[in-house]
Amino acid sequence: QPQLAESGGGLVQAGGSLRLSCKAPRMILSTFSGNDLEWHRQAPGKQREMVASITTGRVTNYADSVQGRFTMSRDNGKRMVYLQMNNLKPEDTAVYYCHVRALNYWGQGTQVTVSS
Repeated sequence: QPQLAESGGGLVQAGGSLRLSCKAPRMILSTFSGNDLEWHRQAPGKQREMVASITTGRVTNYADSVQGRFTMSRDNGKRMVYLQMNNLKPEDTAVYYCHVRALNYWGQGTQVTVSS
């Protein structure tokens, strides 16, 4: 029973877009809204890396590789976090995970595959 559940991955051509979602149905509102959130990804044969983060005040930060293409957001009332991915590139191919760093909560990931 993971604390987080990702969805929205799939197969897309280079230049296309996807929107990933992550839900935390077992977290109470105060816990969800009081924690910073992150998106990580792991490509085949590579280590997991953080691609985006968002604070409780909705301040975002992005890895250089996705800056200007990805947008992270959160909806505390729905206990949801999102990652809008535009202008996707083949090097974005990976399994994407959402993460609550302070609590060490992870989902099981959603596969994103970008073809050229």
